[in-house]
Amino acid sequence: MGTSELRERIAELVGEATGGEVSPADVLAGGSMIALGVDSLGLLRLVDAIELEYDVEVELNGPGRPLDTIDDLVALLTAAGSDVG
Repeated sequence: MGTSELRERIAELVGEATGGEVSPADVLAGGSMIALGVDSLGLLRLVDAIELEYDVEVELNGPGRPLDTIDDLVALLTAAGSDVG
C-alpha cells in the first residue's frame, strides 16, 4: 500500500471513528484532527481501529512528535514498518 492509499484509508477510519461527523475529504485536506472536530471518543476509536488494522501501538500523547494530523499517523505507520508499505 502506497502513501496515498494509506492516507485515504486513515481518512476513512477517521470518518468511521467519528460516526461521519468528520468527513474523509476534510481529513485529507490536512490540519489538526482536533480542529476538524475529532473529539476524545473519536480519537480513542481511531486509535483502536488503527491498532487492529495495522498491528501497531499508537500513543497519542507519547513522547516525541504529536499525532494530530493525518500525516503524523502516516509517518508513524510507515516508521513502524507494518503492512502498510
